[in-house]
Amino acid sequence: MVHIRTDREISLIAASCQIVADTLNMLSDHINPGVRIIDLDKMAEEFILSRDARPAFKGYMGFPSTLCVSVDDEVVHGIPSDRYLEEGQIVGIDCGAEKEGYYGDHAITFSVGNVSESRKKLMQTTKDCLMKGIAEAKPGNFVSDIGYAIQTHAEGNGYSVVRELVGHGIGSSLHEEPQIPNYGTPNQGYKLCEGMCIAIEPMINMGNKEVITDSDGWTIRTSDGEVSAHFEHTIAITSDGPKILSKVSQNG
Repeated sequence: MVHIRTDREISLIAASCQIVADTLNMLSDHINPGVRIIDLDKMAEEFILSRDARPAFKGYMGFPSTLCVSVDDEVVHGIPSDRYLEEGQIVGIDCGAEKEGYYGDHAITFSVGNVSESRKKLMQTTKDCLMKGIAEAKPGNFVSDIGYAIQTHAEGNGYSVVRELVGHGIGSSLHEEPQIPNYGTPNQGYKLCEGMCIAIEPMINMGNKEVITDSDGWTIRTSDGEVSAHFEHTIAITSDGPKILSKVSQNG
């Protein structure tokens, strides 16, 4: 079922989204070589709790942590561990929060120290893919218009789009209908309308599109060992077009 949200509900979703945006903004000062990934997770959990919210990922289908932290060839769902970040890595951090029964979801891929130009380009292209996808999220368009915009830009820059993982509706549950693939042909799937809230999250690979799942049952990585980048925003579809909800607050 696809939910059409009231203005009040969108405000509540936006409040949770702002918390996750503020969390990632706080963490950005700590993404440095020599930092333990588990310490980032602890910082995020404490920050979310301090905002009278709950980490949305922790315990979700058994996931053990507040953050998904995915380094280099890890695409998504990396479990925070005692590993240390290293110079030149890229690290995708996905964060969710729930407050007053409504959810926010947001992801950024960060540079660890100085990274290669090829990695910088992958990150920028993935970020651009997200914004191009968001631009298509307006009343009267279709779900596949979002994916088509993302796929066209990614493949036009020589990258590949992960197929097995998709964006999603969001609101009173973390994952709701409809699914939002990052690929497709125009004018297909669910028709977008005012009041929908969705999370758009391109996962773009340097090499081929195939992925594998680690033995932990969570961590998904590229099959060829090439790096991957991931950016995500939660948006509301309004009569004026898409509105990004996962933005840093003025006091965040």
